[in-house]
Amino acid sequence: MSRPQDPTFHNYSQPGAALPVVAPHGGQPMPLVPMGAPPTGGLVKRRNPLAVWLGLPLITLGIYSLVWYYKIHREMADVTRKPDAPVAGPMLVLLLLGWTGIALLVSFFRTGNRIAEAQRAAGLAQTCNPFIGLLLCFVFGLQTAYYQSELNKIADATSSVGVRAAPHFS
Repeated sequence: MSRPQDPTFHNYSQPGAALPVVAPHGGQPMPLVPMGAPPTGGLVKRRNPLAVWLGLPLITLGIYSLVWYYKIHREMADVTRKPDAPVAGPMLVLLLLGWTGIALLVSFFRTGNRIAEAQRAAGLAQTCNPFIGLLLCFVFGLQTAYYQSELNKIADATSSVGVRAAPHFS
């Protein structure tokens, strides 16, 4: 049985089809973003590694560390464009299973792998080493500064493209 011809119907499941982006609150619509296109600027936020590692966690009594961990996983999911990429799970591991120690180390190691995958997805050389991140866990928790400096490489590379990304509203 064939689908009736509807002039307003468009099959967005075909490769290369552009998805429409709805303008928030009646503003100007964002440009269409083709599926499977390389990542564009604005997906990964550039942050100061020293502030992420020491400054903001001290000011917020450690809460910023959880917020940062969630945000970087959200950004990496946007860069790799994987619908099944973990976003809240790694942050919940820190929050609920951090007391075990082993779950914490496994989560940090997997985060290093995800950053390396995001670097590949952004068209960069894979410079993030999860083993270095794991070792830095034992040196004053420096894995946070290391991982943020690796994410800043993605932010610098994608922002130099000069293309504005369609925002996600969450």
